[in-house]
Amino acid sequence: MGHKNFDPTYVFHHHHATPEKVAHYNAIHAGAQTFAEIILAHTPEGADQDAALQLLRETAMMANAAIALDGRLTKP
Repeated sequence: MGHKNFDPTYVFHHHHATPEKVAHYNAIHAGAQTFAEIILAHTPEGADQDAALQLLRETAMMANAAIALDGRLTKP
């Protein structure tokens, strides 16, 4: 079973972090941390704040996945 736009073997395999990728990961984490601090400082506690923080976390994780996978879901 396969899909032309998604290779599970490629996606769910360890992708080594090069120094360049680590720098990108660090930039994503720093930006997300800053934005999380802004959300916490400038929004009231509650479900909407919780959702915003969860979505920010997911966004940072997906951005890091894009870096790890070189923007692809299949082997080059």
